[in-house]
Parts: sequence; C-alpha cells; structure tokens
Amino acid sequence: MSKGPETMQGRISLETGGLTPEQLNIMLKHLPVDISFVDENDTVVYYSDSPDRIFKRVPAVIGRKVQNCHPPDSVHVVNRILDAFRKGEKSTAEFWIELGGRFILIRYFALRDAKGAYRGCLEVSQDATSIRALQGQRRLLDWA
Repeated sequence: MSKGPETMQGRISLETGGLTPEQLNIMLKHLPVDISFVDENDTVVYYSDSPDRIFKRVPAVIGRKVQNCHPPDSVHVVNRILDAFRKGEKSTAEFWIELGGRFILIRYFALRDAKGAYRGCLEVSQDATSIRALQGQRRLLDWA
C-alpha cells in the first residue's frame, strides 16, 4: 500500500487497487443503491446523488448532524442505532417500508477501522421491488 491517499498517478490508493476521484464518483453515482455516510461524530459527510435517488438529499446536509436530517419523531431511533453501533452492541439495523407502490429496503451498517474503533455509519437504501418479485432462475443473458 502507498504512503499517501493520493498516489498512483492521481489515484486514491485503496486496499485492493486505486481509483481516480472521477472514477470513484462515477462508480458511487451508478451503484443500484443510495448511500449516505455519517462519520463517528454523527456528521453527514457524503451521499450518493443519482437521478433515481429514493430519499432526496440536498448539498446543505453535508456537515449537518444526522439527527437534524430526520423527522423529530424518529430521532430517538437514529440515536438508538448510532449508540448501539458506537458501543459495539450491534453492527447492522434493517428496515423496510412500502412507499408509492415500491418496496424499499433501508440498511444501516456500523463502520469500524482495523482496530475495531467505530468510524461511522453507512446508510444504504434500495428499491427492492423487482428483486422481491424474482422467481425461478435466469442463467442466460436476456436483454430482450
């Protein structure tokens, strides 16, 4: 691994390769899920921004406490999740809702460094409607 975060000819060095900031941004924008990252201080530091994003975000959320980004009646749940992650009691929390005829899966993951220290929370939201409806199997490419 390299000494600095931006080496390998302008690439961000990662454990299994490296990407330019542009490649990383493109990749994150095209994931079939929405992601948001909240650091260990409960501050929103990143969200993916795709045209099909389920829960819309605006640039103003960057730098805000995540508790200020949720309706007041759900802040206690946000705090419960983050406290359990921070204490190491839990590593995931999952919810699913039906919204506008879609089945939405919302998952939270505690992120820890190599020493096990809590470094933040990753929120992943996905429209799982079509996945939920899958039956049988498809073993061949079918672009029809």
